[in-house]
Amino acid sequence: MEKGDPMELNTGALIIVACYLIGMLVIGFIVGKLKIKTSSDYMLAGRRMGLFMVAFSLSANNIGGGSTTGLADKAFGSWGLSAIWYVLAASIAMIPLAYFAPRIRKTMAVTIPEVIGRRFGKGSSVFSAVLNILALFCLTSSQVAASGSVVSTLTGIPMNVCLVIAGVIIILYTTLGGMIADQLSDLDQFIIILLGLAIATPIVIHGCGGWEAVSSKLPGEQLDPTKIGWVVIIGYIFNYFCTFLSGPEMISRFESAKDEKTAFSASLLSGVLMAAMAIFPTLLGLAALAMRDQIADITGATAMMVVTEHFAPAVITGLVSAAIISATMSSADSNLLCMSTMFMNDIMIHYSSKCRNLSDRQMILWTRTCNVIFCAIAMLISLLQINIVTMNTFAFAIRCAGPFAAYGLGMVIPRATKHSGQISIVTGTIGVIFWQILSGGDFYLGILPVVFGCAVGTVAFFIVNAIEWKIGMEPAPSAFLTESEKKKLAAEGK
Repeated sequence: MEKGDPMELNTGALIIVACYLIGMLVIGFIVGKLKIKTSSDYMLAGRRMGLFMVAFSLSANNIGGGSTTGLADKAFGSWGLSAIWYVLAASIAMIPLAYFAPRIRKTMAVTIPEVIGRRFGKGSSVFSAVLNILALFCLTSSQVAASGSVVSTLTGIPMNVCLVIAGVIIILYTTLGGMIADQLSDLDQFIIILLGLAIATPIVIHGCGGWEAVSSKLPGEQLDPTKIGWVVIIGYIFNYFCTFLSGPEMISRFESAKDEKTAFSASLLSGVLMAAMAIFPTLLGLAALAMRDQIADITGATAMMVVTEHFAPAVITGLVSAAIISATMSSADSNLLCMSTMFMNDIMIHYSSKCRNLSDRQMILWTRTCNVIFCAIAMLISLLQINIVTMNTFAFAIRCAGPFAAYGLGMVIPRATKHSGQISIVTGTIGVIFWQILSGGDFYLGILPVVFGCAVGTVAFFIVNAIEWKIGMEPAPSAFLTESEKKKLAAEGK
């Protein structure tokens, strides 16, 4: 077969993907047997993860299909070189997030609703948990759908069958290994995709005749790094910061760090790693745009894979394919684990006396059971083939805007009153739904729905505090555990 033959490409890519997925299951099995002793091990990797594990895991959770094939799609389309900001904005958002990272680790909590509940009461905790679980169902469903789509493309197997295959693999891997296996997968996944794209990009550009040849075939405005405008760029930075600070999969990584200093440093290192990733899919998208007259039926959605197929060896294309599917599955198992953890930690313990007295072994069993049930439901949702972008947009908006001020500001403003957190959660949620409807989920007046909802909740938080401070209202309880409470948790292995 000649180079670039679809069957040769798909076969090579399929072998690499299959090896990776088998490796995921093996890691999950080994970790489950050797490393999972307590519920803290399962949910938070025993709070002993070092700098590189946490940093790579943070990065891998943010670099998925949208930041690879989606980024190349934007570069191929109207964004041009300015598409680099789609990921670069996320890396910049990690800088202010580093300020919160040590405080997140200092809470010694398991979830976001747990911290909110300490300060603002059980009702606020449960409401935040419901918002997050609803969002995580959508996100897990979209990741199952994305993973199934890649498997279907590589194998030709019907989409519905591939969705079931992807879901079963996610269930097995997450259920077996928990957070430790999740972070090991994240490390492998990020290394694979970074190296794969770093190797593929110069090979592709060289095959296109070099950068001068590529740039000469592009309209001048496509090479403008700020084409999308500073309003949009700044909007994306705020968007990422808001979603990161109130994103359960991000918070769980900080909570898994071995200490507060590690959490701080990991946030900054993650920003560097994501910035390094931003350029490669952008250049591949531009190369595809430059060669569109020579490659039949190329579109923005297929730009990265098709141009790589034409100008890179099959093994490199296979690595890129494996990286994309592993990225989506890595996000899926993170979402699934966070969802099950929240359900047990923030809902069941409030309403079931039996769950409040579970042993570590029982807690792990119950959480694993939740993984199976929740992923099965997510698989059913994915079979409906709802638009992935629609699901993700709704999910990120609904889970972040309400809890944002109560969680983030609740950790840094000791005098915050109980009502300020409660009201900010409600107003932030209403704000994001209002702006989502008004804007159709996109920028309106330069503001994304998530940013608008977070802003509404933040304003409400400060207004209520100002009023209640003036009348002498007592501060809400601390978000942080006392030293004696920390020692007790450490003694219990939590």
